Amino acid sequence: MTSLKTFDLTTAGGAAWTVHAVEGPVPDGLAGRAIAATVPGEVHTDLLAAGEIPDPFDGDNESALHWIGRTRWSFRTTFSWTADGNDRQELVAEGLDTVATVTLNGQELGRTINQHRSHRFDVTGVLVAGDNELVIEFEGPVTAAEAERAKAGSWPHTNLHPYNELRKMASNFGWDWGPDVATAGIWRPIRIESWSGVRIDSVRPLAGADGVLNTYVSLVWTDTASEYATVTAEVGGTTQSTSVKPGTDTVVLANTVPAVDLWWPRGHGEQPLYDVTVTVNEDAWHGRVGFRTVTLNVAPDNDGTPFVLSVNGKPIYVRGANWIPDDAFVTRLNAGTYRTSIQDAVDAGMNLLRVWGGGIYESEQFYDVCDELGILVWQDFLFACAAYSEDESLWSEVEAEAREAVTRLSKHASLAVWNGNNENIWGYVEWSWRVPLAGRPWGAGYYLDLLPKIVGELDPRTPYSAGSPYSFDQFIHPNDERHGTMHIWDIWNQVDYTTYRKYKPRFVSEFGFQGPPAWSTLTSVVHDEPLDPYGQQMLVHQKAFEGNLKLERGLGEHLPLWKNIDDWHWTTQLNQARAVAYGIEHFRSLFPLNTGAVVWQLNDNWPVVSWAAVDGHGIRKPLWFALKQVYADRLLTVQPREDELVVAAHNDTDEAWSTELTVTRRSTGAGGEVLARETFAVEIAARSAVVNGLPESVAVPAKESSEYLEVRAADGTTAYWYFVEDTALELSGDAYSATVTPTDGGYDVKVTATALAKDLALFPDRLDAAARVDSGLVTLSAGETHTFHVTGAAAPERVDVPVLRSANDLVN
Repeated sequence: MTSLKTFDLTTAGGAAWTVHAVEGPVPDGLAGRAIAATVPGEVHTDLLAAGEIPDPFDGDNESALHWIGRTRWSFRTTFSWTADGNDRQELVAEGLDTVATVTLNGQELGRTINQHRSHRFDVTGVLVAGDNELVIEFEGPVTAAEAERAKAGSWPHTNLHPYNELRKMASNFGWDWGPDVATAGIWRPIRIESWSGVRIDSVRPLAGADGVLNTYVSLVWTDTASEYATVTAEVGGTTQSTSVKPGTDTVVLANTVPAVDLWWPRGHGEQPLYDVTVTVNEDAWHGRVGFRTVTLNVAPDNDGTPFVLSVNGKPIYVRGANWIPDDAFVTRLNAGTYRTSIQDAVDAGMNLLRVWGGGIYESEQFYDVCDELGILVWQDFLFACAAYSEDESLWSEVEAEAREAVTRLSKHASLAVWNGNNENIWGYVEWSWRVPLAGRPWGAGYYLDLLPKIVGELDPRTPYSAGSPYSFDQFIHPNDERHGTMHIWDIWNQVDYTTYRKYKPRFVSEFGFQGPPAWSTLTSVVHDEPLDPYGQQMLVHQKAFEGNLKLERGLGEHLPLWKNIDDWHWTTQLNQARAVAYGIEHFRSLFPLNTGAVVWQLNDNWPVVSWAAVDGHGIRKPLWFALKQVYADRLLTVQPREDELVVAAHNDTDEAWSTELTVTRRSTGAGGEVLARETFAVEIAARSAVVNGLPESVAVPAKESSEYLEVRAADGTTAYWYFVEDTALELSGDAYSATVTPTDGGYDVKVTATALAKDLALFPDRLDAAARVDSGLVTLSAGETHTFHVTGAAAPERVDVPVLRSANDLVN
């Protein structure tokens, strides 16, 4: 008979941990001195909490703290344990980061080399009644990676450190948006489990749209187990049980839930979740499932190779974003922080987040929120922008981590795609890897053999893609716009964002443009005097190669060069928003040829100039407001097609969109004179798109520089078209006025336009970093008004530049 007892060794469970530096370039006075540690946690956060280091995100502290990643650290706790009569005791470490030696009472239990998996050590006979000492010593991750490279050889990679030598979060070594804060520690819970007879090793409940839940239960027995065990699965008011003899390692129970309610992604239906309980005698497992199917259609068609995700047989147009670890120190994340950040995706109209391969297999907290809110998850396996050894030592670790990750995450209704890697197949083809590889295997064995086999075995209901980008044919370039998924990075790196219209991609899984974070976020960590785009600390918080130069170059003819730092901040934020919106509007106008876009990126992991829509302090940038507009369920966009202008309407809802479109050619000046107007009816079926040519009366201006088009549906959906760029557009410098009214918990700013007021944005964090605004990038024609609602701050007497901005004040 099992009698599982758990002894919590986390800080929250009452364990008292310390950490000290064992060896390395440690500052005077810190070597060998123990400080309090939090478990789960990381050495950086422990040092910060103890006041031993400054904030790694502030100023240039990042580089001053690189010694931490080259230091060996020892975590220690003592605890008292009382014998409980069970046959076996095991130390369970859900996550050790990364190269660690584990010792209990002076006896080495084992060594670990993989952050992305758990470890279980038999401590029967080593654990004693009374006092025990547990010590976990971590190698400095940078020195460990360099040592592995010296031993096993160099493998091509991006960025500074050889992160691909270790199974550790790649971006922890620094990325083109993230800090180099390679850390170490006990990053997930740790405990003692004491048991007899049999215990649950893992549970894998796979629910289908037919109401059937197949629950795969893995069991582990002691050598002396002699009694049969009863395995039970309960879900949706149904119960299935079976009795198994000692030594049985796998049990499958099938429950059928009558009249099951299907789980849908947001915008397509509800998200009912069913509690699942699995018991083996006295051992119990609890989880939740949603009943649904997910399929991926990549069958060749006359245009190439589609990439169509379907849930419960219904194709889903993907409106998504890439997701990076939400803090450079991931142990600071919790259920609340995850919900806040995922809500940013929901509020922007998104239905998918791609968990990028340089991060982590995301937490249960992340997936639980996505399950509840209807956000599909595309989970990369953790390979990014590098070649990887296929030697047995690494292969076996990859297999272990992949099996564990698939087993843990497969239950989640939100999980929609397993993806083999980020850009590695593309890298092999185009990034000059073949010469340094000299014929060595580089990771293809993982992406094309090992990982699809594991997914097929453990999670056959979830589609697998070998990589992103990927064309689903080894004889086609992996980043071919006609086939599968595409990454578009010549825009941002080399060419103007108008180049988006040259592409006709089937599915875009990465694209983006940079912009700075909110002013309050930026100035909380950048203290250059005077503040300058090319200041020393500013460039510490700009990780992309020539990033701020690309911001300047990216203005092109769209916006004028800034006159001061305030204008730099607003101009580059606005240009980021416009560039991304430009791409998405084009992609959606191609529907059904194009079936989705996943912008890079939703979130930041520290305060930085980056591609993110929401900055490191959680403030929504102008890009976020642009995404909310172009990811709306119903979109109107004016697009050039051959020799004419057209209005494309994409209806991504389950209801037909029957509306009247009014197309008005207006003057940009005072009064907004109506120069021409046409009205016509359109009918867009559910989940469909139509394209209508515009008559010359509205499509052809008399004077390009002082006219624009306004396209408005009866339900208020609106699109605009400008015949010239802002640098040539006649925008009035006094096109609007604003009044401020205090409200409970904040204030309202009402803006009234007397001429075209283009891309109005309010930045209340300039006055109070706690302030948040509900809307942004609002364009008003003469006579129109808009009210910005601000929360979290007291009302000022008035707002003006740089708090209230528009495109108008940049060109006047």
